[in-house]
Amino acid sequence: MIARRVPVAFTALTLGFCLAGCTSAVSGQANPSSPGPTANSTAADPSDPFAGMSPCTILDQALAGQDFPQAVPSVASPEHSCHSFKPTSGDTPALDLGLVLQAGGNYRNNVNNPAKASEGKVNDRPAIEEQEPLHVKGQCSIRFQVRDSRALMSLAFGSDTAAACKKIEELAPKVEPLLPKNN
Repeated sequence: MIARRVPVAFTALTLGFCLAGCTSAVSGQANPSSPGPTANSTAADPSDPFAGMSPCTILDQALAGQDFPQAVPSVASPEHSCHSFKPTSGDTPALDLGLVLQAGGNYRNNVNNPAKASEGKVNDRPAIEEQEPLHVKGQCSIRFQVRDSRALMSLAFGSDTAAACKKIEELAPKVEPLLPKNN
């Protein structure tokens, strides 16, 4: 288990990762009839450890039996990210849990809040936990090493960073075995 905690607003973080790779504006018109990757799986690339995997399927399997709604593709990068959102219930704040599969992204890169990040392991997999990665209370994230790529799990839970990190630390060991092995 990771020693420190990591909070992250999933949608904003996903958007940040997607925008970080952009270097120039693209002109033209969107063509909705153009074929492309499905919303539930990454493109089939032999160098991509996530090829053919669905972040939504991974989340749904990891969260089975825990009263989470079915995971849905994220708006910012639907072919690589999904989230499950539990609305506020009584005194329990809303919970937004997400997973992004990033081929070629080193899990040690782009740590937004290094003062609140720590390296460790989830099960036996190298990982980094970061509290308040977007400097917003109630967020926590864990970055898993997946060969030369990374999987980013993020959780937003009201404004309680400690509770967000505790919850992601409970869920991360269920997601980790569903990721491709490092060897």
